[in-house]
Amino acid sequence: MKKILVVDDEKEIRELIKERLTQSDYAVMTASDGQEAVIIAEANQPDLILLDIAMPKMDGYQTSEKLRKDSKTKNIPILFLTGKDLGDHGIMEHCNSLGACGYIPKLSSLKELLEKIQEIVG
Repeated sequence: MKKILVVDDEKEIRELIKERLTQSDYAVMTASDGQEAVIIAEANQPDLILLDIAMPKMDGYQTSEKLRKDSKTKNIPILFLTGKDLGDHGIMEHCNSLGACGYIPKLSSLKELLEKIQEIVG
C-alpha cells in the first residue's frame, strides 16, 4: 500500500483528502504545517507528499527546500496543492525549480487529484 503525506493548515482540506485517498487504498498521514511534515516524512518515508504552498510557520516552498536537503527525504515526490491562480507562471516556475513533480489547484475535483496521484505513484 502506497503511503501519502497530506500537508495543509486547513483541517477540513486534510480530512477531505485523507478520506478520499483512504477509500482508494492509500495509507494516509497528515500534517498541519511544514515543520510537522518534515518530521513525519523523515520517520515514515511516504511515497508522495501533497504539500500546500500557503501555510504559517514554514510555507510549502520552505518545507520543500528542507525536505530536498535531507538525504532521507530528498527523493520523495512532492505534489504542490495551491489555492493560488496557476495562471501565474511564477508559481509554476517556482514549483518546478524546487523539483516538484507537479502542482494542482485546491479547487480541482477529488477525481482530478486522485488521477494525478495515480499518475505519480500508481
